[in-house]
Amino acid sequence: MLLCLSSNHRNASLDVLESLSEVAAAATNDLVSTNDFVAGAVLVATCNRFEAYLDVEEPLTAGSAITVCSLLESLSERTGLSVDTLHSSIAVHEGADAAAHLFAVTSGLESVVIGEAEISGQVSRALDQARKDGTTTRDLERLFQRATHTSRGIKNNTAIGGAGKSLVRLALELASSRVADWSTASVLVVGTGRYAVTTVNALRDKGALDLRVFSPSGRDAAFALKHGLTPSEDFDVDVIVTCTASAVLGTERFSAASKCLVLDLGLPRNVDPAVGQLDGVDLLDLETISLHAPLEELNAHADARDLVRTAAHEFAAESQAEPAIVALRKHHFALLEAEIARATARGAGDETISALRHLGGVLLHGPSVRAREFAAEGRVAEFDAALSALYNIPVERSTQSADARARPHSA
Repeated sequence: MLLCLSSNHRNASLDVLESLSEVAAAATNDLVSTNDFVAGAVLVATCNRFEAYLDVEEPLTAGSAITVCSLLESLSERTGLSVDTLHSSIAVHEGADAAAHLFAVTSGLESVVIGEAEISGQVSRALDQARKDGTTTRDLERLFQRATHTSRGIKNNTAIGGAGKSLVRLALELASSRVADWSTASVLVVGTGRYAVTTVNALRDKGALDLRVFSPSGRDAAFALKHGLTPSEDFDVDVIVTCTASAVLGTERFSAASKCLVLDLGLPRNVDPAVGQLDGVDLLDLETISLHAPLEELNAHADARDLVRTAAHEFAAESQAEPAIVALRKHHFALLEAEIARATARGAGDETISALRHLGGVLLHGPSVRAREFAAEGRVAEFDAALSALYNIPVERSTQSADARARPHSA
């Protein structure tokens, strides 16, 4: 069973999200290694969300509930937040609902700025990280690959793809009411990661010319050379934009004469909230920026949601068809390998073996497509019966699969 625990700008405060971002990876990986029910996990953690996608093997009805409790307790121990606080700040999605949620997230429908472009890349990198950590599974791979496919479809077939702005660009739009002329403003970017590159590009689009960079880790010289900026440790500028994971700027960085606008785009926070109390310093953080996010275009949003629901239903159907497809493939390839062994014994060469394997794949394609079509129509039991009648192939289905078969439209 797929399970998603989601905390984002809609149901959690910035303080809770900040705490989760610091411990989420360790807590999620611990869950995979210590919980008998959890086969794998992929963590999507961005500046406005914490999403743990889990592949739960549920031999007992309470398996998913035990998993949720275990993760909440682990997060509570690591963050110091109470289980009750976490419970009220984290939504739980199961099965097809978890798939629909990820598809919506990846398409930018759950972002502060509807349709924002960065999230699809963040989701893709989350899967890459799970692969490196060894925590992904076949079902999670299918889920995330389908999410990427769905996101592309939505951006190509609805107005969402063209309307979305990034969080960085939204922040700069809000800042424009306080920056009379970006071309004459001095701007310091704090950070040298992927987010900093996005920030620099957005600033240049606004017309900023005097761009400087500071890196707490000492990477500013190389970053400046690569992107045409000036390395600097001088915080006496007109605008400071922070987007780093390795620093918290305190009041000591600012002189009594400082007059600047500070945009804190980091999570955890890059800027001590006390900085906003200094005379002459205006501080905009993620929480403030989120309050000013524009409303989505209703028609485009509705069209995109329809595509998400369709994709989630198709994904659920594929999941129901999987046991039958696996059983058919196992039977088919056992016969194929036996035939290849006989052909090899009679002197068949590589070209013949390759042709046999290709033919085997072609013969499997049609029945696999039909299995998914039957599942989508709620007729997966008929396909199972056909395999039994024609080939005497038993299809092993868990109780969970039977439950899912009975609820094909749960998305």
